Amino acid sequence: MKACVNAEAGPDNSGKRRSPRRILTACVVAICSGWALNASALDVDGILHSDLSRDPLHAAPPVLRSGVTLPGDAEPLACDVSPEIPAQLSLEVAIDLAMCSNPQLRAAWAAIKVQSGAVGEAKATYLPTLTGSVSRLSDKTWFPGSTNAGTRTTGNTVYAALTWRLLDFGGREANLSAAKSLLDAASATHDATLQKTLTAVIQAYFDVQTGQAALAAKQEAVSIASGTLQTARRREARGAGSNGDTLQAETTLAHAALDMSRAEGDLNKAKAVMVYAIGAPPGTKVSLVSLGPPKTEELASSLADWLAQAEQSHPAIEAARAQVDAARARADVARSEGRPSLDLSASFYQNGRPGQGLSTTQTRERLMGVTLNLPIFEGFARTYKIRGADALVEQRAAELLDVEHRVAMEVVQAYSDASAALKNLEASDALLRTAQSSLASSQRKYEKGAADVLEILSTQKALAEAQQERIRCVSEWRSASLRVVSAAGQLGVAKVRDASQN
Repeated sequence: MKACVNAEAGPDNSGKRRSPRRILTACVVAICSGWALNASALDVDGILHSDLSRDPLHAAPPVLRSGVTLPGDAEPLACDVSPEIPAQLSLEVAIDLAMCSNPQLRAAWAAIKVQSGAVGEAKATYLPTLTGSVSRLSDKTWFPGSTNAGTRTTGNTVYAALTWRLLDFGGREANLSAAKSLLDAASATHDATLQKTLTAVIQAYFDVQTGQAALAAKQEAVSIASGTLQTARRREARGAGSNGDTLQAETTLAHAALDMSRAEGDLNKAKAVMVYAIGAPPGTKVSLVSLGPPKTEELASSLADWLAQAEQSHPAIEAARAQVDAARARADVARSEGRPSLDLSASFYQNGRPGQGLSTTQTRERLMGVTLNLPIFEGFARTYKIRGADALVEQRAAELLDVEHRVAMEVVQAYSDASAALKNLEASDALLRTAQSSLASSQRKYEKGAADVLEILSTQKALAEAQQERIRCVSEWRSASLRVVSAAGQLGVAKVRDASQN
């Protein structure tokens, strides 16, 4: 306020000295008018009581302070400073490790920070800009070949300027709206990346579980084949069996050992993928908590409900919608740039202006004015810029429609896979029980000589196939049931915990 008083307290062009009271009133009216025009876009009370060194304009979204909370979870994700892999790795711990080390998530999180900075820049355009400079000058003048005495002047120059845009017919408002929409898009993109990361970690975890179950089944097959071989040798020694039966049993055992070796290789490969998914160093040894038998329960919601949830809150769809809103705001910005704008400016100069020499006498100059900017003709550039902005809105709207269709297709496919996997799970359980009973019966008959080696080897093969089908159906059910939730964008740690117990 003092700067405004000084700015007009000097004499005017007529030599009459203006009243400081009138000047003070004019300055107060100008500043209050500018503040009233711009305060609607700013949280004035928040600015006055905020930490000016961190986020004075409250541009950062709450998620940067509180953290991300996944759908269905009560607490936000938390990362340890130095996470350690436990001896028995559960699915929840694997998810925590992946959330804290995934580079794509870090990049998406940084994108939120970048866009919050853009929101702050857009809000800053509603505030005045104040610049100033202070200089110490020494000015020496002499006249070679003349008897005139030289002069030497030393002094200080001071310069201060204030500029404030009072009115721009919606340009800054549209720019701020675009920045906020892009911030929403960045947050939604981060949520979509979370869903993808969760899906990848869960799939890797279940692949290891499948590998462990497959290896256990192959080990059991080796044990059964070994027992059959011992029985065949005893029968051959008693003369109740032929050497051909023993050779066939040995061949079956060798084949079972080969299958077990391949299962070990598949398990090691699945563990390597799991280590990469959780961000652990290559070669890290992991041992997973064994999951119990799955529960054959129907899906929690119908297909129509999953589609409705996906359309309402899927992060990929929310990000695409925010991009459409941002494009519309950019179109408004392009239109507003061709409209008038009103600026308030005030300047103060002491002992000369910047870039000029030091005055021999002390001077003070104060300026204050209001500038009306009127765009008249820009070579039709504004017309084409507006057309381009409108075309971008059409492009973003088409991309939104494409994302909606893609998400809906993923939900439909995941739901169909889960429904089929549930039926296969029940059928595989019946198949496994039948194969186990058949093998037990054949073993008893073979021990008593009532069955030949071909029968027992056939039942062993049937059991191995039934075990493999059971393992695959369990894996498909667990993955498909979680993939439905992920496709709808509703996957969270709590839902993963419930699903892993099924």
